[in-house]
Amino acid sequence: MSRVAPPTRPLPAAPPPRRKGGFIALGVLALVIASFASLDLRWADFLSLDALNRMAGFAASFFPPQGSAAFVRKTLGATLETLAMSLVGTALAVVFGLVLALPASAHGAAGTQVLRGLMRSVLNALRAVPELVWASLLLIAAGLGPFPGTLALALHTTGVLGRLFAESIENAAPEPAFALRLRGADRLRVFLYATLPQIGPQLLSYSLYRWENNIRAAAVLGVVGAGGLGQMLYYHLGLFHMRESCTVLIAMIALVALVDALSCLVRRVLNR
Repeated sequence: MSRVAPPTRPLPAAPPPRRKGGFIALGVLALVIASFASLDLRWADFLSLDALNRMAGFAASFFPPQGSAAFVRKTLGATLETLAMSLVGTALAVVFGLVLALPASAHGAAGTQVLRGLMRSVLNALRAVPELVWASLLLIAAGLGPFPGTLALALHTTGVLGRLFAESIENAAPEPAFALRLRGADRLRVFLYATLPQIGPQLLSYSLYRWENNIRAAAVLGVVGAGGLGQMLYYHLGLFHMRESCTVLIAMIALVALVDALSCLVRRVLNR
């Protein structure tokens, strides 16, 4: 005689996605309101007529930009220096980031796991220190100029790209690599012929994005004496040379726009 199974208690219904989204939105809104309440934001003083007049007068002092031939040539040289700093720093970071990403993404025996944890700790330490701090430390050893700025960009970006590259390697489809390992291919060939073709476009996209960021970072590193447009801007703003500062700012904006356009062009060509 077959036994009748006892009736099962129905599982509680999961809240609908809209309700979950509403809870998340309310939580974010509460955090925003709490942030505004905890800060001493004196909007009345900031938007007062006197403050607006002073800001307008300060902005007007930047115009017209300094357009003398000698200063334009000097600004162009600093622009090329900033571009070179960002390019070399990013190129070094791509190489070292990929070298560190390989062991940081490895799985397997206990010794491999220890190496993986060590490499991830190194990457975390590199990207946890901002570029300005790296540049300040390297200035003590290397002196003023673009060299410490380039190394600072390379160190910080190595930590960022290394972590992104490691995650890309981990998320690659394992089947092609497994097929090559069955045929006796070593690890280097497995990576070059199975993993790299899958993640190549993603690695390039990450590298281009970090190059765009390093253009801005290289311009800021001049504040601590690391050369380029940032050093010119810090010098002229410190002496209240507003017209010269405006020319430097225009060069910064033009350089960032140029790199953004080149990056978009490269992505468009690769996606065809």
